[in-house]
Amino acid sequence: SNHFTMAEYSKFQQKVIKRYYDNRDDIALQRVQELVTELYLSEGKKRTKHWDSVALHLGKLGVKPDVIDHLRKQDKPELVASLVKKLIEKS
Repeated sequence: SNHFTMAEYSKFQQKVIKRYYDNRDDIALQRVQELVTELYLSEGKKRTKHWDSVALHLGKLGVKPDVIDHLRKQDKPELVASLVKKLIEKS
């Protein structure tokens, strides 16, 4: 029969979910790369907003909050850029 058993179904679901998360990571990585550029070009309130976004996306990518805080205190886009490079190499 072409009827999905639960086991097959959950395997299928796992694949779909995994693909979703892989995609989500790609999107988050892409966004962080764009934001690094924005950080270089911005200052003041705008820069603060970009850092908020960077923090959000890095969090989605599983970067620990204390690492994000540290990056933010340093306020160096190039540190974020090199972290992104590592994340891309890892994925």
